[in-house]
Amino acid sequence: MTGSTERRAVPVKAWAGAGICLALLGAFGTWFLLGHETSPPCNGLAENESVRKSVGAAVHPGISCAALGEAIVKATAGSQPGRHTQAQAQTMKDVVFALGWVQSQKIEIDPALRVPLATALADYAPDVHEMLAGLDNEYIVNAGDNKSPWEADGTYHLSVWNSVLTKTLRAVAVDPQAYALLRMAETHTAAAQLAAVPADATGVDLSLQPTKNARALGVLDGIAETAKGKDAGPARAWDTAVHEGLLDEEADRADPSTSGGRLTAAWLQELKDTPEPARAERLRSQGLDMARAWAQTRGMAEPTRTDLLAEVESSAHHAHREAKLGAVAVTALLVVVGTLATGSGPHAAL
Repeated sequence: MTGSTERRAVPVKAWAGAGICLALLGAFGTWFLLGHETSPPCNGLAENESVRKSVGAAVHPGISCAALGEAIVKATAGSQPGRHTQAQAQTMKDVVFALGWVQSQKIEIDPALRVPLATALADYAPDVHEMLAGLDNEYIVNAGDNKSPWEADGTYHLSVWNSVLTKTLRAVAVDPQAYALLRMAETHTAAAQLAAVPADATGVDLSLQPTKNARALGVLDGIAETAKGKDAGPARAWDTAVHEGLLDEEADRADPSTSGGRLTAAWLQELKDTPEPARAERLRSQGLDMARAWAQTRGMAEPTRTDLLAEVESSAHHAHREAKLGAVAVTALLVVVGTLATGSGPHAAL
C-alpha cells in the first residue's frame, strides 16, 4: 500500500505544480497583454475628457498630433516661465496624468508630441525640479489626480505622483531634443536655487539646495540611460544630439549679470571645453560640478566645502542609482512576463 500511495503521489504533485504554473501564466499573460495594448492616436489625448475640457475647443478627435502638441503648449504656458494660472497648471496636470496614469509600466509617446510636451513641462521647471528632488512635502500631499494646483509665491504649482512623472519623462526623453529642453530647464532652475542661498547660510540651510539639485539631475541621468537605449551607435548619436542642444543655449544664455546666469554660463562653457567622447560623463557630474563652482564663488572654507561636496556627490549617486534600478526592474519584469506568456525567449517583451 505504501508503494502504491507513493506512486500515486507523484502525478498528483505534478498536476498541482502544473496548475500553479498555468495560473501564473494566466495572470502574467493577462498583465502582459493589457500592459501592451496598442495606443490610440496621439496617446488618446484628443479623446480624453479631462484633456479636452482643460485644453479647450482646439482639441477634437482626429486632430493631428503636431496640432495637439501646439494646443497643449499654448494652453499650459504662463505669462513667464514658472508663473501660471490655476487653469494652466490644471491643464498640465491633466495631460501628464492622461499619459502616465496607465497600467503599462512603460509608455511610448507619439514622436510628434515629445518636443511639445518637453516644451510645456520646461515652463514648469521649478515644479518639475521639486518633484524630481522629492523633498518638498507640499508637492507630495498635492500630487493626487484629485488635488488641484495650489497657489504660493504668486503662482499656481503643478504636482503629480512620482511614478506618473518619471514614466512620462522617460517617454518624452526618447527624443534627444526634448531631453535637452528638460535638462536645460533644470540647469537654469538649479543655478537659480544656488544663487538664492543666503550668504550667511550654514548647516542644512547651506547644503539643502545643492543636494536637491544633485538629486534632481541624478534622476534625469537615470532617465537618460533608459531613453537612449543600450545599442552603442544610437546611444552615442542620442548623446551627441543632447550635447548640441544644450550648447545651443550659449546663443541665448541667462542674464550674465545674475549669479544664476553666471553659474549656468560657466557650466555650459565647461561642457563645451570637454571633448565629445567625455561629455556624457561630464553631464553625469553636473550636480557636483555646479556645486563646486558655486562653493568657489562663495569663498567657502575648505573643510565646509569638502563635506558639502561629499554630500552632493552621494545625493547624485543615490538618485541616479534609484532611477536606473527602477527602469531596470521594469525591463526585467517585462522580460519575465514576455518569456512566461509567449515562451519565445527574453526578446519577446522588448
